[in-house]
Amino acid sequence: MLQEKLSPAPGSKRGRKRVGRGDGSGHGTYSGRGCKGQKSRAGYKMRPGFEGGQLPLIKRLPRKRGFTNPFRTEYSLVNLGKLGIFEPGSEVTPEKLVAAGVVKSLRRPIKILAGGEMDHPLVIKANKFSAAAKAKIEAAGGRAEEVGHAPHAI
Repeated sequence: MLQEKLSPAPGSKRGRKRVGRGDGSGHGTYSGRGCKGQKSRAGYKMRPGFEGGQLPLIKRLPRKRGFTNPFRTEYSLVNLGKLGIFEPGSEVTPEKLVAAGVVKSLRRPIKILAGGEMDHPLVIKANKFSAAAKAKIEAAGGRAEEVGHAPHAI
Protein backbone atom coordinates (compact mmCIF):
# COMPACT_ATOMS: atom_id res chain seq x y z
CA MET A 1 0.00 0.00 0.00
CA LEU A 2 1.33 3.43 -0.90
CA GLN A 3 2.06 5.98 1.78
CA GLU A 4 0.01 8.74 0.13
CA LYS A 5 -3.09 6.52 0.22
CA LEU A 6 -3.00 6.21 4.02
CA SER A 7 -5.74 8.02 5.94
CA PRO A 8 -6.80 8.16 9.59
CA ALA A 9 -9.50 5.80 10.83
CA PRO A 10 -13.01 7.18 10.37
CA GLY A 11 -14.11 9.24 13.40
CA SER A 12 -10.58 9.59 14.84
CA LYS A 13 -10.13 13.17 13.60
CA ARG A 14 -12.38 16.01 14.68
CA GLY A 15 -12.30 19.74 13.84
CA ARG A 16 -11.58 22.17 16.69
CA LYS A 17 -14.45 23.85 18.50
CA ARG A 18 -14.96 27.37 17.09
CA VAL A 19 -16.59 29.41 19.83
CA GLY A 20 -18.22 32.81 19.40
CA ARG A 21 -19.34 32.16 15.81
CA GLY A 22 -23.08 32.69 16.16
CA ASP A 23 -25.96 31.04 18.00
CA GLY A 24 -26.44 28.43 15.28
CA SER A 25 -23.05 26.90 16.18
CA GLY A 26 -24.25 26.09 19.71
CA HIS A 27 -21.35 28.16 21.13
CA GLY A 28 -22.45 31.71 20.39
CA THR A 29 -23.43 34.57 22.75
CA TYR A 30 -21.27 33.71 25.82
CA SER A 31 -18.90 31.31 24.01
CA GLY A 32 -18.92 28.74 26.82
CA ARG A 33 -17.63 31.27 29.39
CA GLY A 34 -20.85 31.67 31.35
CA CYS A 35 -22.26 35.08 32.18
CA LYS A 36 -20.27 38.18 33.32
CA GLY A 37 -17.54 38.19 35.95
CA GLN A 38 -13.74 38.05 35.91
CA LYS A 39 -13.55 34.60 34.34
CA SER A 40 -15.61 35.67 31.33
CA ARG A 41 -13.33 38.56 30.35
CA ALA A 42 -10.56 38.58 27.75
CA GLY A 43 -7.03 38.18 29.10
CA TYR A 44 -8.23 36.39 32.21
CA LYS A 45 -5.43 34.67 34.12
CA MET A 46 -5.34 33.72 37.77
CA ARG A 47 -2.46 32.27 39.75
CA PRO A 48 -2.94 28.88 41.44
CA GLY A 49 -4.42 29.12 44.93
CA PHE A 50 -6.05 32.53 44.35
CA GLU A 51 -9.48 32.65 45.95
CA GLY A 52 -10.87 35.95 44.69
CA GLY A 53 -9.36 38.09 47.45
CA GLN A 54 -10.60 35.82 50.26
CA LEU A 55 -7.76 34.72 52.57
CA PRO A 56 -6.43 31.63 50.77
CA LEU A 57 -6.59 28.21 52.38
CA ILE A 58 -2.79 27.89 52.44
CA LYS A 59 -2.58 31.06 54.56
CA ARG A 60 -5.32 29.95 56.91
CA LEU A 61 -3.53 26.70 57.80
CA PRO A 62 -0.06 27.47 59.21
CA ARG A 63 0.62 23.80 59.98
CA LYS A 64 0.47 23.03 56.25
CA ARG A 65 2.69 25.94 55.30
CA GLY A 66 5.87 25.24 57.24
CA PHE A 67 8.03 27.69 59.16
CA THR A 68 11.49 29.20 58.55
CA ASN A 69 13.26 30.63 61.56
CA PRO A 70 14.73 33.99 60.48
CA PHE A 71 17.11 33.97 63.48
CA ARG A 72 18.75 30.59 62.79
CA THR A 73 22.54 30.41 62.88
CA GLU A 74 24.03 29.35 59.55
CA TYR A 75 27.48 27.78 59.77
CA SER A 76 30.33 27.46 57.29
CA LEU A 77 30.78 23.68 57.25
CA VAL A 78 34.24 22.09 57.05
CA ASN A 79 34.87 18.35 56.81
CA LEU A 80 37.89 16.84 58.59
CA GLY A 81 39.19 15.46 55.29
CA LYS A 82 39.89 19.04 54.12
CA LEU A 83 42.22 19.68 57.08
CA GLY A 84 44.89 17.26 55.79
CA ILE A 85 46.63 20.25 54.12
CA PHE A 86 47.85 21.54 57.51
CA GLU A 87 51.17 20.41 59.06
CA PRO A 88 50.95 17.73 61.78
CA GLY A 89 50.74 19.28 65.25
CA SER A 90 49.90 22.77 63.93
CA GLU A 91 47.13 24.99 65.22
CA VAL A 92 44.17 25.46 62.86
CA THR A 93 42.25 28.69 63.49
CA PRO A 94 39.34 30.24 61.56
CA GLU A 95 41.78 32.83 60.12
CA LYS A 96 44.09 30.06 58.82
CA LEU A 97 41.11 28.27 57.25
CA VAL A 98 40.25 31.43 55.29
CA ALA A 99 43.90 31.97 54.28
CA ALA A 100 44.10 28.35 53.02
CA GLY A 101 40.87 28.79 51.03
CA VAL A 102 38.96 26.12 52.95
CA VAL A 103 36.38 28.70 54.11
CA LYS A 104 35.36 31.74 52.03
CA SER A 105 34.97 34.28 54.85
CA LEU A 106 34.59 34.69 58.59
CA ARG A 107 31.07 36.12 58.27
CA ARG A 108 29.54 32.84 59.40
CA PRO A 109 30.70 30.79 62.37
CA ILE A 110 32.64 27.63 61.48
CA LYS A 111 31.49 24.10 62.28
CA ILE A 112 33.76 21.08 61.87
CA LEU A 113 32.10 17.88 60.63
CA ALA A 114 33.43 14.30 60.64
CA GLY A 115 33.54 13.73 56.87
CA GLY A 116 36.83 12.25 55.65
CA GLU A 117 39.79 10.82 57.55
CA MET A 118 42.13 12.44 60.08
CA ASP A 119 45.61 10.88 59.92
CA HIS A 120 47.74 13.34 61.94
CA PRO A 121 47.19 15.34 65.16
CA LEU A 122 46.01 18.96 64.89
CA VAL A 123 44.87 21.58 67.39
CA ILE A 124 41.64 22.83 65.81
CA LYS A 125 39.91 25.99 66.98
CA ALA A 126 36.38 26.48 65.64
CA ASN A 127 32.99 27.73 66.79
CA LYS A 128 31.38 24.29 66.85
CA PHE A 129 32.22 20.60 66.40
CA SER A 130 30.02 17.62 65.69
CA ALA A 131 30.39 14.86 68.29
CA ALA A 132 31.81 12.45 65.68
CA ALA A 133 34.37 15.06 64.53
CA LYS A 134 35.52 15.67 68.11
CA ALA A 135 35.98 11.92 68.61
CA LYS A 136 38.02 11.58 65.38
CA ILE A 137 40.27 14.54 66.26
CA GLU A 138 41.00 13.15 69.73
CA ALA A 139 41.54 9.63 68.32
CA ALA A 140 44.23 11.07 65.99
CA GLY A 141 45.94 12.67 69.02
CA GLY A 142 44.73 16.20 68.37
CA ARG A 143 42.61 18.67 70.30
CA ALA A 144 39.28 20.34 69.51
CA GLU A 145 38.81 23.78 71.07
CA GLU A 146 35.54 25.69 70.81
CA VAL A 147 35.94 29.44 70.45
CA GLY A 148 33.05 31.84 70.99
CA HIS A 149 31.60 33.78 68.08
CA ALA A 150 29.82 37.09 67.60
CA PRO A 151 26.01 36.94 67.68
CA HIS A 152 24.24 36.39 64.37
CA ALA A 153 24.71 39.41 62.12
CA ILE A 154 21.89 40.35 59.75
